[in-house]
Amino acid sequence: MLTADDIEAIQTRIIELQTEHRDLDAVIERVSDTVGRDELLLRRLKKRKLQLKDSITLMQMRLIPDIPA
Repeated sequence: MLTADDIEAIQTRIIELQTEHRDLDAVIERVSDTVGRDELLLRRLKKRKLQLKDSITLMQMRLIPDIPA
């Protein structure tokens, strides 16, 4: 069972990860628009963005209480 402090910490971390996820969108767009774009960098950024999305989803799932069947 999560305490109120645990829930608050998770919510704060979710917000931080969502911010980083949005920031990566902007960076990926800028790198994509450059003339001699770095494909390796682009792949790394996109991979990090997916990792962030997975982490956000897992944390959000922790906040949902288990419902007995």
